[in-house]
Amino acid sequence: MTSSVTFRVSPYLALNSQFRPRCRAQASSSVGGDSTVSSSPELIVWNEAPLVEERDKVDSLTGGNGYAIEKIEAIEKKKKVEKEAKESLEVLWDDAFGTKSVKDYLEWARFMIKPDGGPPRWFCPVECGHPLNDSPVLLFLPGLDGTGLGLMLHHEALGRAFEVQCLHIPVYDRTPFGDLVRFVENTVKAEYASSPHKPIYLVGDSFGGCLALAVAARNPTIDLVVLLVNPATSFGRSQLQPLLPLLEAMPDGLHFTVPYLLSFVMGDPVKMATVNIDKMLPPRVALEQLSANLNSLLPPLSGLADIIPKETLLWKLKLLKSAASYTNSRLHAVKAEVLLLASGKDNMLPSHDEAQRLTNSLKNCRVRYFKDNGHTLLLEDGISLLTIIKGTHTYRRTRRHDYVLDFLPPSMSEYKLAFNQVVGVIRNASSSVLFSTLDDGKIVRGLSGVPSEGPVLLVGYHMLMGLELFSLVEEFLREKKIIVRGIAHPMLFSRKVEDLSSEFGLIDWVKVFGAVPVTGSNLFKLFSTKSHIVLYPGGAREANHNKGEEYKLFWPDQPEFVRMAARFGATIVPFGTVGEDDIAELVLDNNDVMKIPFVSDYIRQSSRNTIRVRENEAVSIPVLLPRIPGRFYYLFGKPIETRGRYESLKDRENANELYLEVKSGVESCIAYLLKKREEDPYRNIFDRTIHRALHSPLHEIPTFEP
Repeated sequence: MTSSVTFRVSPYLALNSQFRPRCRAQASSSVGGDSTVSSSPELIVWNEAPLVEERDKVDSLTGGNGYAIEKIEAIEKKKKVEKEAKESLEVLWDDAFGTKSVKDYLEWARFMIKPDGGPPRWFCPVECGHPLNDSPVLLFLPGLDGTGLGLMLHHEALGRAFEVQCLHIPVYDRTPFGDLVRFVENTVKAEYASSPHKPIYLVGDSFGGCLALAVAARNPTIDLVVLLVNPATSFGRSQLQPLLPLLEAMPDGLHFTVPYLLSFVMGDPVKMATVNIDKMLPPRVALEQLSANLNSLLPPLSGLADIIPKETLLWKLKLLKSAASYTNSRLHAVKAEVLLLASGKDNMLPSHDEAQRLTNSLKNCRVRYFKDNGHTLLLEDGISLLTIIKGTHTYRRTRRHDYVLDFLPPSMSEYKLAFNQVVGVIRNASSSVLFSTLDDGKIVRGLSGVPSEGPVLLVGYHMLMGLELFSLVEEFLREKKIIVRGIAHPMLFSRKVEDLSSEFGLIDWVKVFGAVPVTGSNLFKLFSTKSHIVLYPGGAREANHNKGEEYKLFWPDQPEFVRMAARFGATIVPFGTVGEDDIAELVLDNNDVMKIPFVSDYIRQSSRNTIRVRENEAVSIPVLLPRIPGRFYYLFGKPIETRGRYESLKDRENANELYLEVKSGVESCIAYLLKKREEDPYRNIFDRTIHRALHSPLHEIPTFEP
């Protein structure tokens, strides 16, 4: 990375014997001047070795601080903490999201604000570790505080996918906005010169959003991905404007009250306090922990007066005004890919309205709204920034996003959040039970009959609205730690669907867990990477079927997936699912909806440019009536080997024969489950609820004997 040559180590990381923060920083740069060296109380390393080794180097910064010398001597004896970069992440890896909170931010910020007289500079938190091979650079541009610690909750997760560098603007620095733009621009150009084929990510939080857009406007030919978090381009319409005359007139003795007021304007304290609380805790325990977290936040809040002194706050507000004016006048020149994250309860800036304005002003801008969050979105409870990047398919290592090669497997925190909260209701209501078939034909509960070594192609029946997909993905992750890559309808990946609801929702989560658009090239890449793939030949027609068509297959006549599977020697596993009629009743199907006046005209008009895979696909959403929930059942049939059959399957008749064998296998699985579910003593949700409360977790509730 270019920065390893040009960056200097920051003087603001000098050791301090009075405070030992938990966060650690690795390296940083200075805008100019002589090169200086310093260390945090934990460890700073560069190029796999401690940076500070000599007493005189430390004394020049610490004034003969004996504690610093002792710490350096101890550091020299420590083992190296950096791990070698890996080619890929493990499924359900630990992203450490939820282990840090805003309290850690406030404590570390107290250390960062020590005056050093230095200019703005970059630093890289040691917590970020070493990223994957060929990872892009991510430059974080901070908000009003200027500490550069706004990604505190996300360091470890982002550090696996990016080379993270954070901009630190010292408290008493008075660098004009134009000079800050040029400073960031120089870093961007240096990174681009080093790796011209990789994108450069700019994450701009509030004020940093203005900085990111300004740099993007000045560099339209560089491949930039700009992530804006409640950008301060709306400063002219914000509640901060009236603060300027009030602050100028306020006596210095009363300034200590301003940080407390700002803390409640900037973010939701409850959201901040719930970051590290396990969502599965009993309500009483969760409330006790929330109360303790809120109480622990009060003492650190007093430190905000040091982080943003009166003179600094006045300067920052004036800087915000000039930044918003500078940036708004150049929005037309921004060519970069932009993802804007806007909070619905931002009491500092009109972020929701500003998101709509920027969407219309920028050429390539997408939005995700977070209706329950405040201004400090990145420090509040919710979804990790890396999850948002993955769910919007914003992560890429080259000029274009690759659905297969750029995929990052889900982490453990994503797994828990998705299946406990996002789809928790349907998961608990359906209480799915899965069976598989061994090589000898014996049916067993669990997935032991499904091969663990890929490539494996799971071919099955698509239930109404695709309700079966969630439990299928969850069980493969829970039991086998295998991510099943779903071949999905292209409509799910279109901008038109995103515009219907810009909140980070279910469709984004489907992408987080590996769904890809149905194309021959994507299927080819998945086979070549030995993935487990789930394919529904019936597609949208099957998932949006009409009345009386339950458990009926609508497969095309082309057996192309059989030939491609044989080309890679993949194992084909037919499977069936039943249970949709135990969850909901189809009241109005596509035919019924299209008979309703005005509704049918609206559907035809809105679906003119809809992406379709087949001509007979339904274009409306059916009307469902919920039932007292029954249960979902899955049966994976006997695996079918294609290894060594590629040449014979080039013959259309042979390929069609295997195709019909797979189809017959799916129908047999469905028929078996429809019959056997009548023997399940826990098919009813009330019986399952009682058993679960007294005996076993959800996935261990008994069922019929196979």
